[in-house]
Amino acid sequence: MPVYCDEAVVLRTQKLGEADRIITLLTRRHGRVRAVARGARRTTSRWGSRLEPFTHVDLQLAQGRTLDVVTQAVTLDPFSISLRADYDRYTAGTAMLETAERLVVEEKEPAVQQFLLLVGGLRAMTGAVAATGETRRPEQVLDSYLLRSLSVAGYAPSFDACARCGETGEHRWFSPAAGGMLCGRCRVPGSATVSAGTPQLLGALLAGDWPEVARAEDRQRREAGGMVSAYLAWHLERGLRSLAHVER
Repeated sequence: MPVYCDEAVVLRTQKLGEADRIITLLTRRHGRVRAVARGARRTTSRWGSRLEPFTHVDLQLAQGRTLDVVTQAVTLDPFSISLRADYDRYTAGTAMLETAERLVVEEKEPAVQQFLLLVGGLRAMTGAVAATGETRRPEQVLDSYLLRSLSVAGYAPSFDACARCGETGEHRWFSPAAGGMLCGRCRVPGSATVSAGTPQLLGALLAGDWPEVARAEDRQRREAGGMVSAYLAWHLERGLRSLAHVER
């Protein structure tokens, strides 16, 4: 069987037969890949924790008819060790994995930007303190990742201008269906009223402006989190199961 190498993040695992596992991966050059890890469920498995969710690995895979086969795996970043020690970071990280799997639809289609975003997001999630010395909340890292991954997928929201007419300014109405913030003239039925400062916070999360994020009030953070969840659910056509466990 032809063999190829790639680096990947393990998104999900499921049982196969008596001792094997199907591993769903987001790879750097081959996009989403489903592969079999032979004997991964045995207590004497040679894979250890290298093929568990959250793990960033360097893989060698053999191409198969329906599923590829993992032949070698080397751990690059054991993100799962840090995430499993903190419930809030673990649940937020799980939402990131589910989002990556849902947004990268086609198997073996390149998705380099989504891969790099996921690795960067997991590094930010497992890093206890930012370069500025301030701790980043798990829900803020998650919201920033969700907005960026949606933008890469072609669903970039508008926070500093009306999503319909393009008028710039701090508008006060938000509609996931319309694509973001709306001015008074373009406001549609069902639009949510937004507090002052929340659009700036959303823009900062999208841009990765962490000093601006740190200045936001808790009320604005909670409101922004709800808006991000609503925007994600609209474009995925259903919500993420893991988001129900994220503390906001």
